Amino acid sequence: MNIARLAARVAVGAVATALATTAVAVPAAQAGAKKPLGTNSLAQVLLADKSGFDHNPRDFDVLTKAVLAVLEAKPDSAVKVLTDGNVALTAFIPNDGAFQRLVQDLTDAYPHLPSESATFTAVAGLGIDTVENVLLYHVVPGATIDRKTAVKADGAELTTALGPTIEVDVRHYPHYKQVRLIDADTDDRDPRVVVFDVNKGNKQIAHAIDRVLRPVDLD
Repeated sequence: MNIARLAARVAVGAVATALATTAVAVPAAQAGAKKPLGTNSLAQVLLADKSGFDHNPRDFDVLTKAVLAVLEAKPDSAVKVLTDGNVALTAFIPNDGAFQRLVQDLTDAYPHLPSESATFTAVAGLGIDTVENVLLYHVVPGATIDRKTAVKADGAELTTALGPTIEVDVRHYPHYKQVRLIDADTDDRDPRVVVFDVNKGNKQIAHAIDRVLRPVDLD
């Protein structure tokens, strides 16, 4: 599949403007918290890792570069909300391995996963508007959804900052509960949460996922 296909299929329409008021159909998170949530932003968490591209598929080097690229090209992008720790949101953040699998799926050119550097080059090649929209599809504004809330939210529809929704799919196993996210692509495997509660205790919280959420069906 040609990598340009994703850029052609992802709409470049208007993004949500009232981020803090977007409705989220899940139980209120952090109810009864004994102390106010902190204001450390997710951008601060991402930028704390200064190692750059490496061989660790579980960190967020590609995501960090993608966010920075969007904000450099479009300083007023809605992606900027990730830098404002006063705004409550939940982000599902793809790790480097997730982006590598996306590029592998889109290009069919790699018998093995591409390097992180090659992965970012391919992602950036989709165009800033497409990268921006894909990033916004991973952000649920207006709610701090921690693990405790997420595992009780089976079937919940989450409204993303892009506009379309994603669905929470909780699967029960003998010793744990697995949270998956159902996106617009009906043919590929749904992303799984692999790390919960990144930036726990703050208004902006994140959960690492092992696939990139797709706002369109790539067939």
